[in-house]
Amino acid sequence: MVADIRPLAAVLVSAVAIVLIIASHRRPNLREGWSVLAALTKFGLVVSMLPAVMDGTVFRWSLKESTGIQFLEGIDFALRADPLGIFFALLASFLWIFTSFYAAGYMRGLSEHNQTRFFASFAASLSAAVGIAFAANLVTIFVFYELLSLVTYPLVAHNEDEEARIAGRKYLTYTFFGGGVFLLAGTVMIYWLTSLVSEGPTLAFEAGGMDALAAAAQVEPVYAQAAFFLLIAGFGVKAALMPLHSWLADAMVAPTPVSGLLHAVAVVKSGAFGVARVILEVYGPGLIYDLPLDVPGIGEVGLNIPVAIVAAFTLTAASIIAMRKDHLKRRLAYSTTAQLSYIVLGLSLLHPYAIVGALFHIPAHAFAKLTLFFCAGAIHVETHTDYISEMAGIGKRMPLTMSAFTIGAAGMAGLPPIAGFVSKFYMLIGAGDVGGSYWLFAGALLLSAVLNIAYFWPVVYTAFFESEDRHDAKPLLEFPEGGLIQSYATTSDDESVAADGGEPADTSGIENEPHAADTDDYEYAVDKYPSDHTTADTDAPSQPTDARATETSTRDGHDDHDDHDESVAAVDHHGDHDDHLTGGPPAGGWPRRSPRTESTWLMLAPIAIIATGAVVLGIGPDYAVFLELATRIVEGVFGMPFEQLGDMPFGELMTEVTN
Repeated sequence: MVADIRPLAAVLVSAVAIVLIIASHRRPNLREGWSVLAALTKFGLVVSMLPAVMDGTVFRWSLKESTGIQFLEGIDFALRADPLGIFFALLASFLWIFTSFYAAGYMRGLSEHNQTRFFASFAASLSAAVGIAFAANLVTIFVFYELLSLVTYPLVAHNEDEEARIAGRKYLTYTFFGGGVFLLAGTVMIYWLTSLVSEGPTLAFEAGGMDALAAAAQVEPVYAQAAFFLLIAGFGVKAALMPLHSWLADAMVAPTPVSGLLHAVAVVKSGAFGVARVILEVYGPGLIYDLPLDVPGIGEVGLNIPVAIVAAFTLTAASIIAMRKDHLKRRLAYSTTAQLSYIVLGLSLLHPYAIVGALFHIPAHAFAKLTLFFCAGAIHVETHTDYISEMAGIGKRMPLTMSAFTIGAAGMAGLPPIAGFVSKFYMLIGAGDVGGSYWLFAGALLLSAVLNIAYFWPVVYTAFFESEDRHDAKPLLEFPEGGLIQSYATTSDDESVAADGGEPADTSGIENEPHAADTDDYEYAVDKYPSDHTTADTDAPSQPTDARATETSTRDGHDDHDDHDESVAAVDHHGDHDDHLTGGPPAGGWPRRSPRTESTWLMLAPIAIIATGAVVLGIGPDYAVFLELATRIVEGVFGMPFEQLGDMPFGELMTEVTN
């Protein structure tokens, strides 16, 4: 272990950027330039430590060693760059670079208000995320974990309308108060337990688990079990494990760059990362396996089994719920809930291959889901279309965006050659190698993959293979089998032809216009302030709109109107209520665009690069640093080479690490 200031510098570089961003509020180019420069600097600091960490060096900075300040015995505010920390920090800092460019294009395209506050909060969020990555103990990770909730609140509530404020309060209630209380309670119990059997209490992470905690668990097994579940619940809130998940879908009111990086990487991944710390470096696979629960009627089961059951239920249920969502970002939100549970499930299986798959799924999901959110944001900026049912034929208007969306969707479903296939394959091998009841978890993985295809394929099919005037209504589970006679988006007067070309069905008693407004209360689901971004296609007449839903107010000197794609008026959407009267193709259908002209380069370049990254991770996983880091982490946890781990039966391996 080497004393080094770089872990602290990687955290503080974003804090310095906050001051520069606020000071440059009158010069947008300079303000956003500071964001990009901070992202590059942070990434450079993390990369500078990577080669040594791969060779076994751990870099550490300690407040006690630097200043002599220590809060309590055994509690030191310390940062360390170890393989698991570098793994998360490398991912977050790399993706922040491209998100900085994308956010500039997105916020300018929509002429968003309070952009300085947005970029400052964004920088603070990345500082907290890297602090979580490099935290050396439970107290340090708790501090940054709570700080992350606080600094991301302005991003979630950015729109400042009633819906955004409600979502922000719910976000804080779940993540700051709920998750924080669970995490703090578990940390206090670990502090007390380790004080029983060692010279002094300790909260420092150790590869393979804390030795003092393993000894304390033999003395107070019930308290050790309780502390484990408190820690899992605390981190499980941000990992969106059911029933602690509902904040995530509501937080989609945030601007899409927030949904993309913070809800696909920093925030939700901090929860999954915390679960990894608990399983791998607080308790360790050996202690978890050797500290069983006595379940009446079933017998003794390892502590990992309840966690695996919750994760398997979450990934299945969230996938089914996603199929019901017509709003694209909310469908992506429930997809995130399901995909995070892959990570938790793989970790809780305790098999080396499953753990490698779970760790590799962190970047695999991040690249694919960031691509999907970027695409959703580009669609919104350019067309103000947020509902899947209004996207028929949009592939010709946004060919590059929808092609990238297809790549991201394939990664979510675990199809080769995208990175998601590699991570899920490792998890399936691990579950199969354990055998027995673990085959049920393998079945849940396979079922969820099928459900991923079921809720992503309609988006791709609608965009590329349906026309504006004839298409089936979406989502899959909201309408009668086979779709309606005619989509509500059709412009045809012919009521005698089914949308799929077949015979019309009897629709008596079926509401044929599910998107008709039934209330005067309109709320924005994505962005309150529409774009003043202009394109060349402004000649066609605009779609008819309901006067109640048209807002023409002015804010911050920008007219709240939309000059792109046939001047579609801005209408609010509330949650998943089908009350929107705008969006979708203009009269005459989508104009055909080339990949170079469908949007600005600030948005298209990040979309193309991140989608390409998802493919590269899938094609060459052996050459990807994330897979190698994952194997190094597992080797450190089990204390033997990865090749040897693969040859050892699971029961024998657990006996070995327990002893």
